[in-house]
Amino acid sequence: MVRTGSASVAAGPTLAVVAREAGVSVPTASKVVNGREDVAPETRRRVTEALDRLGYVRRPRFDAAKAPGLVDLVVHSLDNSWSGAVLQGVEAAAHDAGLEVVVSAGLTRTRGGRPERGWLDKLIARGSSGVLFNLAELTASQYAWLEQHRIPFVMIDPVLEPPPGVVSVGAANWHGGVTATEHLLSLGHERIAVIAGQQRKMCSVARVAGYRSALASAGIRHRPEYVRHAGFDEGVAHRRMLELLDLPEPPTAVFVCSDRMALGVYEALAERGLRVPDDVSVVGFDDLPEARWISPALTTVRQPLSEMAATALRLLVRMMDGERPESTRTELSTRLVERSSTAGPRDGSR
Repeated sequence: MVRTGSASVAAGPTLAVVAREAGVSVPTASKVVNGREDVAPETRRRVTEALDRLGYVRRPRFDAAKAPGLVDLVVHSLDNSWSGAVLQGVEAAAHDAGLEVVVSAGLTRTRGGRPERGWLDKLIARGSSGVLFNLAELTASQYAWLEQHRIPFVMIDPVLEPPPGVVSVGAANWHGGVTATEHLLSLGHERIAVIAGQQRKMCSVARVAGYRSALASAGIRHRPEYVRHAGFDEGVAHRRMLELLDLPEPPTAVFVCSDRMALGVYEALAERGLRVPDDVSVVGFDDLPEARWISPALTTVRQPLSEMAATALRLLVRMMDGERPESTRTELSTRLVERSSTAGPRDGSR
């Protein structure tokens, strides 16, 4: 006797039916559905095509009618004020949208060139509706996994240029580099150095490009020895500043591409008996709380971290509702915050 009725129609095909259609075992089909990586590419392709063809719908492990929507936020780390500002922005926007947020730190690294499977499996298991990645460097297989499982995601300040079609939110880094350098130029400095982050990181490249553009517009020759990279590490920035001070013609001002690195620069200058800004002017980037706490208070370029995070959450909500943003890249404006770490060059030296 064949059963008919709305209940069985709504139930859709079982996993056993999908497995039979794809010519695989039920455990193998289950691995594909649950995002496991230990499945051969050809087998995964057959199962995925069968899932699409039969209209299989994965059942969430929580009661969606009773539980609030859930999104994941993956941050680089939780031990700095940068992450605190991002969390603040996401939490506020999620509260307005009626969502709950699961926070993970440093779980996007790879092992042996493959995605870390544990986090990906947990994402499926808890039924998250979308993901925000902050300062994440995803592999091609991780991007493919997210796309394959149709999980909406947005990058906040991605490390590298995302693949075409990936939605991201960042700051106007090039303009920030221009603004910082123009400020030092307006004070009369010409020997201006820059201490940047990683050479390949999007924001570093843009900030250094802005620095160079401002110098060129002022008719000042770019000095390659004045460009140093410190990987956004405070200790490395300390060493790079000492290297700059050891040049035959050291800079009278330095644009440091993060406030955290500026702390290392301050320490290096103090070691050499130099004062900020009397001997060397310093401009940072980010406008973290540390910029106000150090002495003298740091002139810096503010990037709106909380606003960036909130914007990313709102974009994610739209994508979860089936919409597609008009543009894949959103940039929020930066602005210079003048404090006490900059002044004209000492004794008229430029």
